[in-house]
Amino acid sequence: MTKMRDLVTARAAGLALCHDCHKLIPWQKQYEQRSPVCPRCGADVHMRKPNSINRTWALVITAAILCVPANVLPIMQVDFLGSAEYSTILDGISYFFEEGAYGIGIIILTASVLVPGFKIIGIVLILLSIHYQWQSWLRHKALLFRVIEFIGRWSMLDIFVIALLQVLVNFGYLTSIESAPAATYFTGVVLSTMFAAITFDPRLLWDA
Repeated sequence: MTKMRDLVTARAAGLALCHDCHKLIPWQKQYEQRSPVCPRCGADVHMRKPNSINRTWALVITAAILCVPANVLPIMQVDFLGSAEYSTILDGISYFFEEGAYGIGIIILTASVLVPGFKIIGIVLILLSIHYQWQSWLRHKALLFRVIEFIGRWSMLDIFVIALLQVLVNFGYLTSIESAPAATYFTGVVLSTMFAAITFDPRLLWDA
């Protein structure tokens, strides 16, 4: 059975990957001073994504900060006969559980609370693993990153539901639904974690 230490990486073989079109090109010593250009798409080629760690840290810290107003402030405003009622994400989850709609409540709880928290904690653990050069569970951490990258877009479910309700429930003075300030912060959380996954270079796990 082939061991990990016996495998040759593209970097060790003198090859670099274009991050735009994913073409492998030969990497020479003079490229350390200047970035080569991909012969297929014309993009600058780097052995690793430039400033990947710093950018990922900045984005994940931003997401963690935005999580506070996203969960504390109201995310939806319901106007009924001129009277406005505000609800937070947790208020909506509690409402569905009290009404017996456990399926919808679990979906919103997972997409709006658990998934963003899971992504932030997961990315932080991966970054700490690189910083302290933890060499255990590398395959599991690589799989964790793929999961974070895949589920990133599904956190927008809450915003999609509010946007849909704004269109469907709009009867003027009688009743209407509008987004509240937390919707902006929650969108910032989702986008920050998605961009953090995009800017992070998972090959840094194996380099460390």
